[in-house]
Amino acid sequence: MKYLLLICSEGPIEAEEGELDPTAWVEETEARGVRLFGDRVRPAEDATTVRVRGGETLLTDGPFAETKEQMGGFDVIECADLDEAIQVAARHPMARFGMIEVRPFWTD
Repeated sequence: MKYLLLICSEGPIEAEEGELDPTAWVEETEARGVRLFGDRVRPAEDATTVRVRGGETLLTDGPFAETKEQMGGFDVIECADLDEAIQVAARHPMARFGMIEVRPFWTD
């Protein structure tokens, strides 16, 4: 089953150099064939929110909603079940400093 990992934090993170480096996690999960792809994303301030109301396209610069948590990146993984996906997410370096939201993809 495929899962989306949303890599989030509540703002600036104080960590020792290298503690947030996901390289080892990426290499390990890719070697196991679990991680399909992922990347960092620009900050919420750089987002453009698109809504269509009454046939009109409405744009908002920045995030649509004010929240403490901001998504900093994502990964798509493929695991046997939710338990394995949680184990993979728990080993991501950001799990210790922010949060990893695990969402299953819809299946037919």
